[in-house]
Amino acid sequence: MKILITGSAGFIGFHLAHRLLKYEAENIRVIGIDNINSYYDRSLKISRIKILNNYKYFYFINDDICNDAINTYIENSDIVINLAAQAGVRHSFIKPHDYIHSNIDGFFNILNGCQKHNKKLIYASSSSVYGKNETPWSEDQRIDTPLSLYASTKISNEMLAHSYFNMYKNLDLTGLRFFTVYGSYGRPDMAMWLWTKAIIEGQPVQLFNNGEMYRDFTYVDDIIDGIISCIDKKFEPNSKVFNLGNNKYEKIKKVVSLIADYLNKEPVIEYMPMQLGDIEKTHANINKSKKELGFSPKISIEEGVINFINWYKEYHKI
Repeated sequence: MKILITGSAGFIGFHLAHRLLKYEAENIRVIGIDNINSYYDRSLKISRIKILNNYKYFYFINDDICNDAINTYIENSDIVINLAAQAGVRHSFIKPHDYIHSNIDGFFNILNGCQKHNKKLIYASSSSVYGKNETPWSEDQRIDTPLSLYASTKISNEMLAHSYFNMYKNLDLTGLRFFTVYGSYGRPDMAMWLWTKAIIEGQPVQLFNNGEMYRDFTYVDDIIDGIISCIDKKFEPNSKVFNLGNNKYEKIKKVVSLIADYLNKEPVIEYMPMQLGDIEKTHANINKSKKELGFSPKISIEEGVINFINWYKEYHKI
């Protein structure tokens, strides 16, 4: 089976390719595509690709999913997993065009290619689509109150997929709403990285909404389990969306304390007001994912924090 993974130099794309190649190298061929942009340190992205290049059945393409060449890559694959996107809620207030380019134009390019060549598509959505809905968030809730451009682009992805399914009934489309993913080789702009870095360096840890924030932290290995479970499944109807979360929210003060305790350092806390586009609490209802995907997250926040810090210190040679 040839699997095209877009965003393969990214956090989740890297972990997915690594898992598939590590355990199923004789049966799986992975084609990875990524434009390796400079949204964050390109050296981290390059280090991920270097690891994947050690596998015999991995082939990397440095290209943009908005380019016409994506059609050739899709045609030569058996299944497409779209993880390429401009990430980050805050960045969408600074460079909104980046989100329209990657998350709208790029996704449409992939969706159109999958329709043209009749390929199964699994694509990344986000918990951000829920906006200020009452928690826990479930897939049957309305998603028409986005709080950021990033959230709007992810809602647009789901709407485009749904409309294409209605127009072309043969299409096999699965959307996955990720909840606060963290783990090794994570992004430098994400909370777990920022908090760990600040505590190690003795810098202030910024906690927004005066620390009254809660997140459904989901370890990356559990997310990869959820993605892989979709590869061989055939759903009725063929267009569905699933939550992939930990089904449990944590107060961010607790997570900062776990990091500080493991590092044996006293954190310097700086309380900040709520950020534009942010939400106080995220909490996934994963009943549907459990029933139809067999999804069952296993990594506790305590174990996940230790795993991340150990990787962080090794990566930075601390």
